[in-house]
Amino acid sequence: MTRLWDKGLPLDERVLRYTAGEDHLLDARLVAYDVMGSIAHAEMLAETGLISSEDCATICAGLKSLAADFAAGKWSIALEDEDVHTALESRLTKSIGDAGARLHLGRSRNDQVLTALRLYLRDAVGDLAERVAELRTSIGRVSERQGDVQLPGYTHMQHAMPSSVSLWCAGFDEAFADAIAGLDATLRRINKNPLGSAAGYGTPGLPIDRELTTTKLDFDCTQTPVTSVQLSRGKAESGFLFEITLLLLDLGRMATDLLLFYTQEFAYISLAADVTTGSSIMPQKRNPDVLELIRASSATAQACLDESLMITAKLQSGYQRDLQRLKAPLFRAVDIAIDSVDIMAHLLDGMRFNADNITLDPGIFATEEAYRLVREEGIPFRTAYERVAERYSK
Repeated sequence: MTRLWDKGLPLDERVLRYTAGEDHLLDARLVAYDVMGSIAHAEMLAETGLISSEDCATICAGLKSLAADFAAGKWSIALEDEDVHTALESRLTKSIGDAGARLHLGRSRNDQVLTALRLYLRDAVGDLAERVAELRTSIGRVSERQGDVQLPGYTHMQHAMPSSVSLWCAGFDEAFADAIAGLDATLRRINKNPLGSAAGYGTPGLPIDRELTTTKLDFDCTQTPVTSVQLSRGKAESGFLFEITLLLLDLGRMATDLLLFYTQEFAYISLAADVTTGSSIMPQKRNPDVLELIRASSATAQACLDESLMITAKLQSGYQRDLQRLKAPLFRAVDIAIDSVDIMAHLLDGMRFNADNITLDPGIFATEEAYRLVREEGIPFRTAYERVAERYSK
């Protein structure tokens, strides 16, 4: 196996394993995106006269064939490949000959991986936002079914003011609408074209057209100057991870409410049998494990965010190999966000509020009573507050 940087010198097997790390496994989700970026790059090279149109056509057909074969499970990225980039280029060159060896002109692995990663991130943001929209739909269905059911509104874990299923749903619905807006905002840093910045200092003497690949790949803009590209590494990733963390914090708070509502002491809700698990020792148990794991998911997301921020902190300008380690926390957080959002939507669709079990403490209407006194007697609110409070202090 000849890697993209290979100069014919021996490589210690331990060094390969350590430097490749998890990339040969993680990069499976980047194959289609690296193909997309490589096709745009090849077409740009042809349109600027740096490779022939015949070679371009051969390269593009070969890349599409490799992508289809990968999707069909006909090949995988091995440790010896090191990463998706070597895996594709080596197979391409083996398949189509010298034309494949012309593809890397005018780019580096540094801008190549970042291009693939940003294309992936753009889709990941859209996909997660759509899943959150589906979660909002599930919340809306709960409100439609049982929105009129009264609930106590809590402060300090005590009955505070009257609420309802509709109000409870609406609060979380707005939180998840905000999450979608936050995810969309991450595209400001994601949707910039790094291709053509090469190793961070451009391609001196080579007349590439970066604006052309920006158009072909539907990026919002071309990231300039070329030295800004490596300085931006980790920012788009951390911005996305921050929004994922906020999303899962809200999801965890919803899970915490439902865990309390599901206890025997409250019994405010019933869960469908297919979303609960059992105990290995207690035959009677139906456990809301799903909600407990959702509640824990924000810890994973925040850890991934912290990892991303700490990897990039105080790095010298230019490319550093530390940046390779951004993939693992990024992908881990994306996956747990998708799973958590989807499973909560499923759980809500089978959940029911048990209105007969929900009792509101009489004192929960105290504020409403104070407001009535203000309206009917024209007294200051503080006077009304004190008059009502006196009834509850005896």
